[in-house]
Amino acid sequence: MAIIKWEPYRRTLTPFRSWFDMNERMSQVLDSIFGENGESEAATWGPAVDVEENDDRFQITAELPGIKMDEVKISMENNVLTIKGEKKHEVAENKGNYHRVERCYGRFQRSFTLPSTVNADKVKAEMENGILIITLPKAEEAKAREIPIKGK
Repeated sequence: MAIIKWEPYRRTLTPFRSWFDMNERMSQVLDSIFGENGESEAATWGPAVDVEENDDRFQITAELPGIKMDEVKISMENNVLTIKGEKKHEVAENKGNYHRVERCYGRFQRSFTLPSTVNADKVKAEMENGILIITLPKAEEAKAREIPIKGK
């Protein structure tokens, strides 16, 4: 059984059906140019990021393909971790005719508000093969611990 998207105004034959179809197509074109929130794709580009937590640390993993380690800056201020960088557009000598361009270029910035339980003095960052891993250890008092129960 196939799943079909429900479109209520397409089920009925109305004089406005072609107008609805045209409106939908124009919305798709504008979304592809400006993004769904009205901003251009270049303005909203940012690397894909995973944020993981376990008992003793947080870990932020960011995909930064094609970006060199010295083109990335990481800072932390007032419990906000910020990753900044720029992916430069590679200019090829053979200027072909593009049929589709999906790779994004330009500056990016991602910020994460961290809990006060992060030990800022022990934050580490490593980068290999376009993968940035930031390890944010938790302070000792923030780590989960078992509390023994005593009987009377």
